[in-house]
Amino acid sequence: MNVTRRGFIKISGATAAGIAVSGMGFDLSPVKAHALTLKTKDAKETTTICCYCGVGCGAIVHTGKEKGRVINIEGDPDHVINRGALCSKGAALSQLAENKNRLTEPMYRAPGSNVWKKVSWDWTLAEITKRIKASREASFTLKNAKGETVNRTEAIASVGSAALDNEECWIYQALMRSLGLVYIEHQARI
Repeated sequence: MNVTRRGFIKISGATAAGIAVSGMGFDLSPVKAHALTLKTKDAKETTTICCYCGVGCGAIVHTGKEKGRVINIEGDPDHVINRGALCSKGAALSQLAENKNRLTEPMYRAPGSNVWKKVSWDWTLAEITKRIKASREASFTLKNAKGETVNRTEAIASVGSAALDNEECWIYQALMRSLGLVYIEHQARI
């Protein structure tokens, strides 16, 4: 066998590389491919708006069949504001729905008390209604100093939410104005 010095180095290098690769567990035999199934394959998709700031980015929420649990939230690529992108807060939206520390029942702390107690939704809504009605009746103005009809209350103010879309904002504004509120603001403007 006539092997030159250069040929010997080539053969030795190839042999060393082959031994090193085989020692790492590489197998050059054909491998069967396994496709992964997406966890959102059978999930229900619902569009929503991020609630964190006044921008109003769109998101798609995927809920599973098991009690409507949130399994994924991603940016909505068809939304005109964020075009599918979400900031770090928006990307963590699922923590709002899937959080063991999230309150799921109304809590009430009586004046002067330092203890919160669970109350029913019926009691809570009735109490809110009663307090709005009492404040409105105590401060309602039919006519101003010039005798002009104003039908307003200046004792109640409202701050809207960035989580509302245009249609919901319109309904909310109509409700507040029907109560006679003058001070109506929206979080996106603050």
